Amino acid sequence: MNRWLGRGLAVGSGAVLPLAFAPLQWVFFAFASPAVLFFLCYQLPPRQAAKLGYLFGLGFFGIGVSWVYVAIHDFGHTGSVIATLMTIIFVAVLALFFAAQGWCSSYFVHKFPKGKASLFISALVLLPAVWVLFEWFRGWFLTGFPWLSLGYSQTDTWLNGYAPVVGIFGVSWIVTIIAGALLLVVRYRQNIPFVLAVLVVALGWGLQQIEWSEPAGKPLSISLVQGNVPQMTKWDPVQVELRKKIYSDMTQGLWDISDVIIWPENAMTLFYHDLREGFLDSLSQQAHSRKTELVIGLPVMNLETEEYYSSFISLGPSSGVYHKRHLVPFGEFVPLENLIRGLVNFFDLPMSSFSRGDQVQPLLEVAGQPLATSICYEDAFGEEVIQSLPRATLLLNGSNNAWYGNSWAPHQHLQISRMRSIETGRDMIRATTNGISAYIDYRGNIKSRTPQFEQTVLTDTVQPRKGSTPYVYWGNSGIIILILLISGIVLYRGIKKSY
Repeated sequence: MNRWLGRGLAVGSGAVLPLAFAPLQWVFFAFASPAVLFFLCYQLPPRQAAKLGYLFGLGFFGIGVSWVYVAIHDFGHTGSVIATLMTIIFVAVLALFFAAQGWCSSYFVHKFPKGKASLFISALVLLPAVWVLFEWFRGWFLTGFPWLSLGYSQTDTWLNGYAPVVGIFGVSWIVTIIAGALLLVVRYRQNIPFVLAVLVVALGWGLQQIEWSEPAGKPLSISLVQGNVPQMTKWDPVQVELRKKIYSDMTQGLWDISDVIIWPENAMTLFYHDLREGFLDSLSQQAHSRKTELVIGLPVMNLETEEYYSSFISLGPSSGVYHKRHLVPFGEFVPLENLIRGLVNFFDLPMSSFSRGDQVQPLLEVAGQPLATSICYEDAFGEEVIQSLPRATLLLNGSNNAWYGNSWAPHQHLQISRMRSIETGRDMIRATTNGISAYIDYRGNIKSRTPQFEQTVLTDTVQPRKGSTPYVYWGNSGIIILILLISGIVLYRGIKKSY
């Protein structure tokens, strides 16, 4: 293959893959882009496959997570040159996962003697397995970055029927198998894989017809308060008082129509103990008198240890607190803090030394219903969300999406939240600072949503549900073990025959 043609295919196919995700959801690229990478890995030796895999990763993350620049530059008070450099470094590091994936894919493929059987095994077993294993590895290595896992592109297709059974990585596996089948059909003129792909999609539709959970109690009326307060005012004393007034005023008309009222992550930017006397006590009294739960996102400090947490507190008949467990590197804590603080303004933001909440915490409850609570980035980790199930009857996510402005990030995050509902068979309540706030039903459908960058309230009903999907039982471990087992057996037999 011509060197420059290969490089162009690698970068181009990686760059168009993010188009398969929200907000565009051009799903065809979810199959076509991996098929191109599979073709390159099948054709080339490991070293060259690694180089082209790296170029694929540069294109993929360079387009897919370019919104990181907005957080660093617009809200991190960092100059455009440094912000661009930091974004490039971030993308370049993430692309290393695809470089390693390319090397491993080519290495294992070339362990087999060339032939029709090897072609089928590579396209339908080995290459999909390596893709998903590296996607899973990226989801936990160095605290994890599972953003844009391939399966998220399928929230609106029949393939989402697999999610309650095998989770997000299982859906990614199905997508890559179909991508392998596409390669066999288009490039190598094999017809049997087309039939296989049709059967796989049809089975997804069949799985969608199964009711994995059932109603638990009566529907609840819930109001989400989207204050749309400018991100740059978070720590300005005058603007903090305005923020308090905005959220308080928007809440006053909701007491009599809502079972639960929710303010998003970072709705309040002062510590709980600084707000308690007067402001929070008054809200708590109103919540108790109206028998309405009020859930607020704000920082909470342990006054004895001076550790502080990003938290949700519940004021009202069912009081409680949840501390965020999975923090965002550099945003909520700074790795190697003593070395890099002071180098760039972004590393010196106020409240960027949060502590992690305990892995096991009492569940927040509203109107007698326990919640699987996540704050912002946490709901990207499906296996952490299911730790609260099957006890939790609803999912709650509160996010401060203002960090990412008018970018693809809020749309991608909403798609992630939808997948959590599909995996767990639970309605999702999603409260954000400036959009997109939404109610998502247990099948991942958006019941209602707010526009972005508007001050608004969204009131709707949610249905608590009970029961467990297969994914709630076995999490990510089941599908990863299955993939390792199948690919291991295939590799062992193939390598044994080659000697």
